[in-house]
Amino acid sequence: MELTFFKYQGAGNDFVMIDNRNLAFNGSEQQLFEQLCDRRFGIGADGLILLQNKEGYDFEMKYYNADGRESTMCGNGGRCVVMFAKQLGIVDGTTRFLAIDGPHEGKILADGTVSIQMSNVAAINKDGDDYVLNTGSPHYVQQVPEVKTVNVYENGKAVRNSSNYRAEGINVNFVELVSGDQLKVRTYERGVEDETYACGTGVTASAIAASQMQGLPDGAYQYNIETLGGQLRVSYELFGGKATNVWLTGPAIMVFSGKVMVPA
Repeated sequence: MELTFFKYQGAGNDFVMIDNRNLAFNGSEQQLFEQLCDRRFGIGADGLILLQNKEGYDFEMKYYNADGRESTMCGNGGRCVVMFAKQLGIVDGTTRFLAIDGPHEGKILADGTVSIQMSNVAAINKDGDDYVLNTGSPHYVQQVPEVKTVNVYENGKAVRNSSNYRAEGINVNFVELVSGDQLKVRTYERGVEDETYACGTGVTASAIAASQMQGLPDGAYQYNIETLGGQLRVSYELFGGKATNVWLTGPAIMVFSGKVMVPA
């Protein structure tokens, strides 16, 4: 069977996009999805996204890690699928879609970047000096003096496979506080099992944890975040150890489209 696909990237976090409104795939195709994400034997991507119809929403986003397994929310993937939906003529400037962690609002801004509203964060927990929180996906956040000196693969892998997190896995973020609202973040992602150029839920977790690192009071905050793949922006409201009205903004760009042969 010949499959039409689209390749998108958001700050270097890249995805295979498939229009699955005809339900050609039911999500059980782990081996196929893993092969399509393989950078030598497939298209190459950090993950794969199926866009499909969902009553009451403009569309539904189904996200699969590079290992082919369905995963939790992907922030950069969410931004990219909004742009993909616009390309397909499903939405225009704003949208409401469903992902595994619930409903999301999305909007395409005048400069071509995409903002999506992320899940509220109900708790910001500590693990020693580090922070653990769920922004649609579970994240571990560690402050470091300089992110460029961190061995993200080795250090991230060690945390992800530690006794506390081995069973479910966790994404591991290393954060450098550059100035009051400027961060540098590098992330080790479970499912990819390596460093990625950016992680949307990861920079969101890092921005929320940064307010705790800085000892900030309740209020509205915005952080500009440098990743290996480019700039992202996170805004939110902090109150009583919880974060609400959380928005992730950044680029969402179609790189190319093509056709690939897959088993019928």
